[in-house]
Amino acid sequence: MNSEISTEFSTSMRLIRSVEETIAERYSEQKMRCPTHLSTGQEAVSAGLGALLRHSDLAVSGHRAHAHYLAKGGDLNAMIAEIYGKITGCSRGKGGSMHLIDESVGFVGSTAIVGGTVPVGVGLGYSLMMGETDDIACIFMGDAVVETGVFWESLNFAVLKKLPVLFICENNNYSVYTPIEARQQTTVPIHQRISGLGVKTIHGDGNDVVAVHDAAKEAIGHVRAGKGPAFLEFDTYRWREHCGPNFDDDLGYRPEEDVAKWREAEPIARFENRAIREGTLTQSEIDVVQAAITTKVEAAFEFADTSPFPPKIDATRHVLAPVMKETLL
Repeated sequence: MNSEISTEFSTSMRLIRSVEETIAERYSEQKMRCPTHLSTGQEAVSAGLGALLRHSDLAVSGHRAHAHYLAKGGDLNAMIAEIYGKITGCSRGKGGSMHLIDESVGFVGSTAIVGGTVPVGVGLGYSLMMGETDDIACIFMGDAVVETGVFWESLNFAVLKKLPVLFICENNNYSVYTPIEARQQTTVPIHQRISGLGVKTIHGDGNDVVAVHDAAKEAIGHVRAGKGPAFLEFDTYRWREHCGPNFDDDLGYRPEEDVAKWREAEPIARFENRAIREGTLTQSEIDVVQAAITTKVEAAFEFADTSPFPPKIDATRHVLAPVMKETLL
């Protein structure tokens, strides 16, 4: 690990953390009128993957997509403006937090429907294979996605056609308030179930950005070489409630000892302490990075706040069914 990659990891994770925590801090202002699913505590997966992906690689995600969008190179100003419902947003203010897109960097979209982008990602992989490139399609997903039928159908098709698709599962153990053991049989872990279909699988620590990067590098090499799909499962933990800006540990659905354990293993300090020990980062360099990020995030929120809302007529545009314009004017 050299200074350049250490700075990249630190910068990427700190940007994601700063954006998410600023959303949480300002959510009560009532200017973000859409649900938000924050990924504070899960930054390492996005940062570790993002350092390896090209703009020409394609990616899709689910409802907890901010980190994936940013790590893929998505425009921060456009993302915050989208959450504010402004016309300068990446979906022109129509999609909100859960419907982000930036085709210029290969982020093809996210959706609120659990598992909804899995067949889309597999279809993107099919298109890449037909284009005869070594670009790949990435599908970011949570552990609950493997409870959907469309996931297994899509995975089977990807295996059958040897598609260049990388599945990235962030297993944070909970679907809203329900732990994984109450939803799935856990005698055989997710990655082992997937491997039974003949898929290359790697299981790793999702709070260790170096481990994420190393595992992803191996899996991406497999997929780019035309050997078919790969599946990564990373154990991690969200700090805040499933949907919203608050902490909800007072509800008691997560054991206190688990919360404390995962807080102690949070990815940013864990990595930066290691990098300082190894001499690839200094605290002064980290402080400079954070100062620049703080300025950038503040500017993005100012941009969103001062951007205009879409005109009412926009509600009739880019929709499948016609709408009576006079009812909206």
